[in-house]
Amino acid sequence: MITVLRAGPLTTVQDLGRPGYAHLGVPRSGALDVRSLRRGNELVGNDPAAAGLETTLMGCALRFETPAVVAVTGAEAEVRLDRSPVAGAVVEVPAGGVLDVGRARRGVRSYIAVAGGIDVEPVLGSRSTDTLSGLGPPRLVDGMTLPVGEVSAAPFALLTDTRHAPGGELELRLRLGPRDDWFEIGGLLSTAYGISPLSNRVGCRLAGTALTRTQPGELPPEGVVLGAVQVPADGQPLIFLADHPTTGGYPVIGVVDDVTPLAQARPGSTVRFRVVD
Repeated sequence: MITVLRAGPLTTVQDLGRPGYAHLGVPRSGALDVRSLRRGNELVGNDPAAAGLETTLMGCALRFETPAVVAVTGAEAEVRLDRSPVAGAVVEVPAGGVLDVGRARRGVRSYIAVAGGIDVEPVLGSRSTDTLSGLGPPRLVDGMTLPVGEVSAAPFALLTDTRHAPGGELELRLRLGPRDDWFEIGGLLSTAYGISPLSNRVGCRLAGTALTRTQPGELPPEGVVLGAVQVPADGQPLIFLADHPTTGGYPVIGVVDDVTPLAQARPGSTVRFRVVD
């Protein structure tokens, strides 16, 4: 078992999500930075789909009741074991040891993979916390305990640092449609947008050039997918992330190919769009 000593502002259990249930109104959910979670699972010998922990900005602190092998990937942050700094991504934690993942110096989200995986009860085939629908385990709070599954393979003996965060301006590949003809989208493609502090696991809100409608009226609800760029009434684009709703009434002007960079992009970071065929 793991005991949560410091939960941080938003730490959740995440795996690869629960795709295939949008027709039931269930979002995909899952880790925002899938590559970092997969890498952490690889380092500790887990199945790629094993559940780990996703922290937000301030990290978390955990006490391990039995010995464990842990990998910390994703955002660049100081990691301490029993108050001593840790070098490398893989940590051997003794029984009673306290692992503290500190504040992110670069990036937003760190991922903590434990050999055996976080073994909470799955819901619709996934152990992911969905912050929009409430499916899956609750977000971590101080004093909570988490079960760990059986270790299935030997961990990789790698000491290289696998923490990362995007630097500078982000360029997002955008496929236009289905409602791009509802707006004058020249401004979307020619100017930079800033990431709003109101962004979360549901969506990345952008601040910049407000898009002007070319068609009046409203739409009936339509299906939306991961990476869909929706334009609300204020004209400021919103990019849907892992916990997005499955339908929406505002027009979608395109879909971003890969939202992974947004998982580690801090508020105020700059985003530009590049249209691809």
